[in-house]
Amino acid sequence: MNAPSLSRIGREMSQLSGVRAIMKDIIETLRAGAGQNFIDLSAGNPTLLPAVEQLWRDCTHELLDRSEYGAVVSRYGSSQGYAPLIEAVVNDFNQRYGLNLSDRHILITPGSQALYFYIANAFGGQASDGSLRKIVLPLSPEYTGYSGVTLFEDALVAYQPALDCDDRAHRFKYRPDFDCLQIDEHAGCVLLSRPCNPTGNILTDAEVRQIADLAAARHIPVAIDSAYAPPYPALNFAPLTPQFGSNILHCLSLSKAGLPGERIGIGIGDPQLIAVLEAFQTNLCIHSARYGQAIAARAIESGRLHEIATEIIRPHYRQKFAVLEATLDEEMPSDLPWYLHRAEGGIFAWLWFRDLPITDWDLYQQLKAEEVIAVPGSPFFPGLRAPWAHAQQCLRFSLTATPEAIAEGMRRLARVVERVYRPAIASV
Repeated sequence: MNAPSLSRIGREMSQLSGVRAIMKDIIETLRAGAGQNFIDLSAGNPTLLPAVEQLWRDCTHELLDRSEYGAVVSRYGSSQGYAPLIEAVVNDFNQRYGLNLSDRHILITPGSQALYFYIANAFGGQASDGSLRKIVLPLSPEYTGYSGVTLFEDALVAYQPALDCDDRAHRFKYRPDFDCLQIDEHAGCVLLSRPCNPTGNILTDAEVRQIADLAAARHIPVAIDSAYAPPYPALNFAPLTPQFGSNILHCLSLSKAGLPGERIGIGIGDPQLIAVLEAFQTNLCIHSARYGQAIAARAIESGRLHEIATEIIRPHYRQKFAVLEATLDEEMPSDLPWYLHRAEGGIFAWLWFRDLPITDWDLYQQLKAEEVIAVPGSPFFPGLRAPWAHAQQCLRFSLTATPEAIAEGMRRLARVVERVYRPAIASV
């Protein structure tokens, strides 16, 4: 039969976006090179740590032994989420952060990506008067998944950041450029990640408050993607205090805490905002799967999830970053303009090669020839309207490989980078 005609939204949602489009090339490369010794530093899957896996095994056994098991898996539930999980989150956040949350402040979704989709399309996109409400990313690069959250491609708008560079140490950090950032009457919502995927960047409390205040002046919600933030998975290497407020939706994920397969997202926000997003979820998928919610409730209520996050998960990735950082400092030529983003959190390292003589995609291909798989940086600039050379000068490296593989990958990277830069420098 002939392919059916797609609607505008159908065309938008049937396209692979961001890194998902590149993963096809990565998968084919690894499959074709099955006999080669590839170092895969592209993975977004968290490392399966024995203590983390055991936590979820234990919680599963507890659920199986309880009388409510049948009701959990064999009954429909509330669109808002599994009540014991909501109660566990309310009690934990009230005690931990001195809040006054009730159950009406919480929404459980099938992964935090669903939260961003709900809020982006509930408040961004085409308004009832036909105008286009922007989904504002206060700085770029940002999580590549944001490129697929809106049903109206033109609605996504990102802003170039200010770059805080230390040339001698080969380190840098992105900061919001408040002189350029616009959260005006054309904005529908604001979206940012903290810590950021891919860079690990953590906006300061003051920066978050300034963004939230700008949005609040126009009654615009701000979704803070906290998939790497405390209290779980607590993948912050620098101090981070979660921020809350009447126009802030705090978005948690349990994926990097060992449950990516169960797709559990947790939204914490004003009851009026939560009610809108709950209705969106009811129409889309009724409610999230309840098995993962039930075991998560036990892990949070007991305090074991926070304990494992801070004592097992965070040190694991922090040590991996330390290996990557030390190897780069030792192997990278000091006279070349390479910059590592400050180690602030997450499971990735982000490298910028200023004045790179080739594109990030070409550098990715040259690394593949050295049997190292990274991810080109350009897909991590969704919504950026003006051309920016910086967007073709970066690479993302995963911290999920072994320390030995990470170190060897950085040594091979150093050889490739020197080979790329030297002819260009010599010709000047």
